Amino acid sequence: MQPELRHLRYLLAVAEHANFTRAAEELRIAQPTLSQQIKQLEKALGAQLLDRTGRTVRLTDAGEAYARYARGALRDLAAGERAVLDVRDLSRGQLRLAVTPTFTAYLTGPLVAAFHTRNPGITVEVRELPQDRVEAELLADRLDLGIAFDGVHLPGIEAAELFTETLGLVVGPAHPYAGRTEPLPIADLMPHHLALLSGDFATRRHVDAYVAEHRVRPRIAVEANSVSALTEIVRRTDLATVLPDAVTRDHPYLTPVPLSPALPSRGVALLRRSGGYRSAAAEAFAELAMEDDETVRGHPIG
Repeated sequence: MQPELRHLRYLLAVAEHANFTRAAEELRIAQPTLSQQIKQLEKALGAQLLDRTGRTVRLTDAGEAYARYARGALRDLAAGERAVLDVRDLSRGQLRLAVTPTFTAYLTGPLVAAFHTRNPGITVEVRELPQDRVEAELLADRLDLGIAFDGVHLPGIEAAELFTETLGLVVGPAHPYAGRTEPLPIADLMPHHLALLSGDFATRRHVDAYVAEHRVRPRIAVEANSVSALTEIVRRTDLATVLPDAVTRDHPYLTPVPLSPALPSRGVALLRRSGGYRSAAAEAFAELAMEDDETVRGHPIG
């Protein structure tokens, strides 16, 4: 018997769940059928792929080696299917995009809207993910493109610079610094309460590093894991926050206040998997994102 695609999918499902019952539920087949199919695969290969002796099922050394190639084979076949379906004139197709959370506040909407206007036949799937997840999903070929911060990336990820993002203090109409244009010394933040993104955001880690460098300990009254929730809180209270300056462009009730010294700017990059299949939709979106147009994507580099 020659192994078939279903055998690869069955093996990887069992390996992922470490359990035959849960894998069978995901695959929507009977558990005895799944066990029989795995045994067929092991017989065909002449090697035991799963260790069934413990409380959970795990891959043997031979299973680990085979699973690596199985994942690669399924990934390449999926890319081949997309290549067959890809239409170069962009009359139809699909784009799988992920962005890190801060960009949903000012970048994702204009970019996707502009892309849809140009290419209404393309279905766009947008996901909001932490940066490490964006890169992992790209490497697993579950995404076509990602937008995240530039810097050190995982092996196999290539990045193209898009623009530079600047950050500053952001306040609502009730804050005493609303309308202020001159830079605010960082030490003057001490008496004021802040509302900040939670610690799992790259922006929060950026802010924490900045205040630590300048030996300032701001008073944090609110932490939120949503940029939209944070902007609403700042709008309705006298709390200040730290966000990209670009967020205030679509929120007229928010005012950016420059800090002194300024927060370090960050490079924003378009990420993709090196050597991966590049669909016509992905190429068109990348071309749009690289356009020097502030109305589409923010502040251009330089």
